[in-house]
Amino acid sequence: MIAIIAMLAAYFIGIRPLLVECDNSHHIDDTEELEKVQPVGPEFNADSAYAFVKAQCDFGPRAMNTDGHERCAQWIVSKFQQYQCKVTTQKAQLRGYDGTMLNATNIIAQYRPELTTRILLCAHWDSRPWADNDPDSANWRKPILAANDAASGVAVMMEIARLLNTPSAPNTQQPSPNIGVDFVCFDAEDWGIPMWYTGEDPGDTWALGAQYWSKNLPQGYEARYGILLDMVGGQGARFYQEGLSEEFAPEIVKKVWRAARQVGYGSYFPKKDGGRITDDHLPVNQYANIPTIDIIPYYPDCPQSSFGPTWHTLADDVEHIAPATLKAVGQTVIQTIWTEE
Repeated sequence: MIAIIAMLAAYFIGIRPLLVECDNSHHIDDTEELEKVQPVGPEFNADSAYAFVKAQCDFGPRAMNTDGHERCAQWIVSKFQQYQCKVTTQKAQLRGYDGTMLNATNIIAQYRPELTTRILLCAHWDSRPWADNDPDSANWRKPILAANDAASGVAVMMEIARLLNTPSAPNTQQPSPNIGVDFVCFDAEDWGIPMWYTGEDPGDTWALGAQYWSKNLPQGYEARYGILLDMVGGQGARFYQEGLSEEFAPEIVKKVWRAARQVGYGSYFPKKDGGRITDDHLPVNQYANIPTIDIIPYYPDCPQSSFGPTWHTLADDVEHIAPATLKAVGQTVIQTIWTEE
């Protein structure tokens, strides 16, 4: 997933026999209690989102140019179509850090494409080809399942698409918002230069699909703002305010973190600085000019990685996905979207 500007001062490379478990404890503060309101929108179903995570992992690793990657793409397209979204794909051949030509597919699913007022939700769907941060160096060139670092973000978007197209129960005040929502699944995000690579760094090796999408938007496309979902299902995750998000879209950071407190999940979204991360939201801000934030975890006390103990390891599997984390993020995004006017 991503290159790091300031969050990680250094990578921990070396053989350690055990996965380090990292505790990001959740504490409800007085501010959260004061700001809680009657939630709007439907209840986010964490079990459904978890099933979407598992379904992606059942294809195996989804690294670029693999069979699992292509079969998962077809599944993602079919699921968004099932939820009445207009789905298009954006094909591109993108050059990796080592010159490999990557057969990339960005998947764009649109809820109510006829509306001009739109919100962008995005996540990458490809998986890391190498477990280059695994505690065991023997695993550094093995592909990962990427349950959290890819599948979780797509799963949250998919559950929101399902809810947008689920009729409200009788006598409830939960109509779908009168805005369009674009779900963009970016490809070729995680082919960034591996830590074991000793050649020349050509630069810009991460977020290749997002770079391509942002430079090749449909004529006249606009969105009020965007929310990137990256690694939003990890155990013990908390989502600090990422630095580039605060630089490009400070009002959206405030909006989303306020929504988290309103629905009782402020403990997952502390109002603290989480460092600056080069992720898919950077090209969306730079080239598409859509103010976009990154919901991404920060584990300040985790020796394995500030992204958590499973980041770019073989342990990034469904057993380390927490439905409670999916719920916190999903309900926060629903509160954000359903309060748009």
